Amino acid sequence: MNKADKLRVVDFHCDVLSKMQAFPDIHFENDHRLDVTAERLLAGGVGMQCFAIYLSANRGRPSFESVLGQIGFFREKIIGSGGLQWLRWREDLENRMNVPPSWGMLSLEGVDGLEGNLFYAELCFELGVRFFGVTWNYANWAADGVLEKRNGGFTEKGRELVKWCNRSGMLLDVSHLSPAGFWELNELSTRPFIASHSNAAAICKHPRNLSDEQIKTLIAMDGRMGLTFFPSFVRDEGAAKAEDLLKHIEHVCSLGGDKQLMFGSDFDGIDSWLENLEHPGKYPEFAELLLAHYPEDSVKGWLSGNAMSYLKLHLPSKTSQP
Repeated sequence: MNKADKLRVVDFHCDVLSKMQAFPDIHFENDHRLDVTAERLLAGGVGMQCFAIYLSANRGRPSFESVLGQIGFFREKIIGSGGLQWLRWREDLENRMNVPPSWGMLSLEGVDGLEGNLFYAELCFELGVRFFGVTWNYANWAADGVLEKRNGGFTEKGRELVKWCNRSGMLLDVSHLSPAGFWELNELSTRPFIASHSNAAAICKHPRNLSDEQIKTLIAMDGRMGLTFFPSFVRDEGAAKAEDLLKHIEHVCSLGGDKQLMFGSDFDGIDSWLENLEHPGKYPEFAELLLAHYPEDSVKGWLSGNAMSYLKLHLPSKTSQP
């Protein structure tokens, strides 16, 4: 066993649940329709995988019923038959994260399905969701997404949601948020937020990638930035491969982000893949690539340590609950 095989991985974003909602007969263990499977998580040494609840516009108007449906798939197929443990509380991190089985955590990608109702937000928290991405690419009741041309910030209800998140311990994710929303959230939030699956705009000009000013702001608050493996976010032209991520890593580190960098693959939410990094079973090969170029301590941080240190500080505690 080489050094890379011993490194554990935390991946902050995948879209398995929306695929399960579209194809309810999918099984998590080793279904060929999935990028992320239980088998591949084990092969890739993934100690924690975050599963996003994403409500595709192709399936009609977003509703809280659909949110509950994906939570149901997570409970039944990921935690149940899939054998993962559910990461909900800071106290969970006191358990052994360095040995199988893997842990799963729930996030909500776009609050559209909450229907502007903070009671539904509270129910999500009670049901184990721990991150809210405020928007997908377009406007919803809370804020504007990154592709909304007007580039608006938060609505009044959206600002109420941020206040509730700060009180409750629900963490916030800006990966699809408009630039104006990003800067407004920087003023509103009392907790450091993350960008779960975004890359550096200075290296690739995709509109969802972050500017240097945004990256430096995340670093200053000790938030986190998860690099995504979607090829169109990695390079502007031509086929992309795992090595192309190194430019993003080096750029973020040049801004001072060595301790804030992590990964959010976006597996199962993408329709093209980086060569040599097509699914989580390839993480050991990716770790070997990183170790060939960078110090082991930094690589350990990017693969899992930085994500884990954030969770240990900011996941809600059982003892603080009413």
